[in-house]
Amino acid sequence: MNKDLLSQIQSLYPTFSKGQKNIARFIIDHYEKAAFMTASKLGSIVGVSESTVVRFASELGYEGYPELQKSLQELTRSKLTSVQRIEVSTDRLGERDILEKVLNSDIEKIKKTIAELSRDDFNGAVNAIVNASKIYILGVRSASALANFLGLYFNYIFDHVVLINTTSGSEVFEQIMRINENDVVIGISFPRYSTRTVKALRFASDRGAKVIAITDSEISPIYRYATYKLIAKSDMASFVDSLVAPLSLINALIVAVGIKCKDQVYNTFSALERIWDEYGVYEKTDDENESDDENKE
Repeated sequence: MNKDLLSQIQSLYPTFSKGQKNIARFIIDHYEKAAFMTASKLGSIVGVSESTVVRFASELGYEGYPELQKSLQELTRSKLTSVQRIEVSTDRLGERDILEKVLNSDIEKIKKTIAELSRDDFNGAVNAIVNASKIYILGVRSASALANFLGLYFNYIFDHVVLINTTSGSEVFEQIMRINENDVVIGISFPRYSTRTVKALRFASDRGAKVIAITDSEISPIYRYATYKLIAKSDMASFVDSLVAPLSLINALIVAVGIKCKDQVYNTFSALERIWDEYGVYEKTDDENESDDENKE
């Protein structure tokens, strides 16, 4: 319903009451603002009661206003330009207590992710990764930070990880051209969704690879190509994508895979610690330096 919400409102417009038409016009013209308004606030803006707003949601087939609001928010996140994001977030956040508002919003996104994430899909993704012949990881723009983080730790565990270079669209396909049913590709995409990621996952799916999608909702364009769907709630904080919940999900994925491969992980990090120490990769604290001096004595 989300994708066709605005057209649905337009088609039903002649059947609405006068008050519902006021709501419909406001949503069609300002859906990016309506998405973050309470029923009471929306009713006040258009000059109708809160109960009229609730009935309007029911007319569209929703059980209540919160479901309509959720659909509007999903529609909004996938469509807004950076400039529109700034305008919307300014209205939502105001200019006071920004720190508390943003952090509380992130906390709420993690809670929703915990409540709604499919454990079957998560466990299936972990097993697919552990048993894969090759693991491809793809994330573009802001999602590239998540892809790099995941790739860093998976390279500690496996020797068959490919972090896909996304400099150009053609290079993406050159890197995954040999992907097959024994492989796994992990695609990470959040609004505004990357066309490059969508096309790459469709390519991988067509060739029988297991596709793990890390994204924000069922209307995400990479959701349809996924064998395992890992939904992490994201949000926009001004022009910035808030990806705290997706990063937390990725942390959980790394830990779960690490536990499945604990002997391998132990051996890897034992070797790495010796190398890091021998070549001075990390700065030592004062306590560590004192300990070394005592050992020399």
